[in-house]
Amino acid sequence: MTGKCVILLLLISSSVYAQNKKGTVYATWGWNRSLYTNSGIHFVGDNYDFTVKDVEARDRQSPINAETYVNPANLTIPQTNLKIGYFFKDNWSVTANIDHMKYVMVQDQTVQIDGSISGTGTEYDGVYDHEPIVLTKDFLTYEHTNGLNYVNVELNRHWNIANVESIHMQINPLVGAGLGFLYPKTAVDLIDNELADEFHLAGYGLALKVGLNIVIWKYFYLQTELKEGFINMPDVRTTNDPSDIAKQHFFFTQFNFGLGFCIPLFPADE
Repeated sequence: MTGKCVILLLLISSSVYAQNKKGTVYATWGWNRSLYTNSGIHFVGDNYDFTVKDVEARDRQSPINAETYVNPANLTIPQTNLKIGYFFKDNWSVTANIDHMKYVMVQDQTVQIDGSISGTGTEYDGVYDHEPIVLTKDFLTYEHTNGLNYVNVELNRHWNIANVESIHMQINPLVGAGLGFLYPKTAVDLIDNELADEFHLAGYGLALKVGLNIVIWKYFYLQTELKEGFINMPDVRTTNDPSDIAKQHFFFTQFNFGLGFCIPLFPADE
């Protein structure tokens, strides 16, 4: 009952509170966990042209410890989110974001393969037509672990539903939509091909999100987000030969938690 009374008081107080966010800049640093739908991956090269279908992949969040999450030298090792935003109206903002996700194909899963492989001198040479194959390490490893970098801009709509004036606390739900490009660093080991492992512009992404922003002491905030998106990468580098590529597309779900600060650059309009 006490909790319900607190929520009621917060909602009542919000009715007399007016946001003055216009002209405010803000920055967020946080972390994410990600889920990916299964996808087909089409590999094209001089000696092969094949597709492995319905491939399962997972993220790879680093174990939580002070050395990884606090040491500035290791800040990009976990799955992270960087956001810089600006309120161009009291309830509207635009942000530039880098979503550093990680995508790791599940090893030793059995999938179907279509296409052909030749000239490798291995047991994998042949023509395939909807045949099962086990994705062992000597055949294929595939991961965007440094990482699946989604560089994007978002348009966000904010609401204020509660305000506690004594500690300058605000509770602000938000929704947003964004688009951007994928700049992954992909590690692929395909039979005996040389590993590329380079950053490369691979495709584009689209996403929608909902979130909750809690401002504390006027200038600091916590923010949680649920983001649903689509990624299409028709040009993933797989070896040092630019003609060797992989193509894939999939949907993703991202759970974000971040810490941030906001600073008014201009006085609010009278």
